[in-house]
Amino acid sequence: MTVSKGNGISDWEGKLKALLPLFGHRNWIVVADSAYPAQSRPGIETIVSGAGQIETARKVFKAIAASKHVRANIYLDQELGFVPEVDAPGLWLYRTQLAKLIEPAKTIKLPHEHIIARLDQAAQLFRVLIIKTKLTIPYSTIFFELDCGYWNAEAEQRLRQAMAASATK
Repeated sequence: MTVSKGNGISDWEGKLKALLPLFGHRNWIVVADSAYPAQSRPGIETIVSGAGQIETARKVFKAIAASKHVRANIYLDQELGFVPEVDAPGLWLYRTQLAKLIEPAKTIKLPHEHIIARLDQAAQLFRVLIIKTKLTIPYSTIFFELDCGYWNAEAEQRLRQAMAASATK
């Protein structure tokens, strides 16, 4: 459970603040519901925020946005769009809050097991931070795959083309 420090920063926020400068492209930060399992792979660290998911995700978004060296690709479980409110009370409110929170960001929706497979593969070489929240709605986990904040796919493609052109001379 989260314990507040005297400076008003919770343990999980302190952990995020400490890890974010170390993290770079290919690291992941996951804001998970309360039933998300503690994974056993050594590269994956699971902590508990003790807060709601939207509140926790908002703080993660802000921390990533304030970091010049990283940006995030956001993955959501495709299943979330098919869960009926009758089976998950509070789902409509959660979906509304989530849509508002991630509105400016591009999101990728994939089946849960596909995202977990990507996360597991990344954790073979790169660290993953999972922050569990108090939310009890299925398929509500938000996955942040970190990417370079000052380099993009188009720049990388131009670089590779220049290198290939140079090799043929």
